[in-house]
Amino acid sequence: MCCTMSAPKILDLGSLKKACKTCGLHDLCIPLGISDEELNLLEQIISRRRPLQRKEHLYRPGDRLHALYAVRSGTVKTYTLTDDGQEQVTGFHLPGELLGLDAISDGAHPCAARALETTSICEIPFDRLQELSSRIPGLQHQLFRMMSREIQTDEHFMMLLGKKSSEARMASFLLGLSNRLGARGFSRNEFNLTMSRNDIANYLGLAVETVSRLFTRFQSAGLVRVERKLIMIDDFDGLLKVSGTHTVEDVVTARDTAS
Repeated sequence: MCCTMSAPKILDLGSLKKACKTCGLHDLCIPLGISDEELNLLEQIISRRRPLQRKEHLYRPGDRLHALYAVRSGTVKTYTLTDDGQEQVTGFHLPGELLGLDAISDGAHPCAARALETTSICEIPFDRLQELSSRIPGLQHQLFRMMSREIQTDEHFMMLLGKKSSEARMASFLLGLSNRLGARGFSRNEFNLTMSRNDIANYLGLAVETVSRLFTRFQSAGLVRVERKLIMIDDFDGLLKVSGTHTVEDVVTARDTAS
């Protein structure tokens, strides 16, 4: 399950390969210092689903909770539907991140999860995970910790939408992606966006025209360079100032905060 990663490099989110630091299961098992036998027990309940194709759903609102899911490669968008049937994007989940935690409360998924590109997923049956947590000390605590983090990021996201300017929202979004990728050993400076500008605008509560204008403005100011979907951050301090935060780690990244 574990492997080493090379020096930081430019990451194409669509081609990221599995590695220990990029696996969502890292947050379940590695910090616990569990034995090889316990690790084997955890690995035995994990299954690899067939890859999701672009626009294919992992689950839809109202589907019963059967499993938690870890993104191995690719990108998954989560969203809810408004009363008039429009999508409201709630998060973008990158390699190494878990989905489905928000369904634990009611036993049903409150939102939909759809692949933005060909995406590999690991499936962890929830009933077997519950059973295993009683046999592996600390596993249940890890689940509680992740759920607590979900609550915190929800609160931060509401503050971002309610109190931040459009410039601050965009700067926070870009710095958040940079932070999440950097935490897994990949380049903080250069990465490809797999989400459309429409989805970014929806997620940040902005007009698509505003998102395009902000990319142009940031580029003119020397903060970033944009080449189609490739983002190159040239001035972290400048982006931090625009975002209204002090360090990259302080950046609000809403529901998709890194582990």
